[in-house]
Amino acid sequence: MPKPWTSELIKKALGVKKCNGSLDAAVEDLSLEKAMDVARDKASKGHLTGADLKAQTREVIGTCVAMRVKIDGLWAKDALTTISNGEWDTRFA
Repeated sequence: MPKPWTSELIKKALGVKKCNGSLDAAVEDLSLEKAMDVARDKASKGHLTGADLKAQTREVIGTCVAMRVKIDGLWAKDALTTISNGEWDTRFA
């Protein structure tokens, strides 16, 4: 996996050294725009496979699922569903 790792960039965007990782104690909440910034950073280095910013951001949010990081107050898995449903399409314009 190419460095910097996506998880490291997410922690940097959150301003934390470590994410809790526990579902019960998870408090980290990343804005969609910061997730998009991480995606742009990784994509500029050729580290993501998504065809566009939306797909690349979904890759970053996939890492957030494992890290127990919320996106705009939603669990990352629910944020992915919101993106799939097109509810945030205007934010990717």
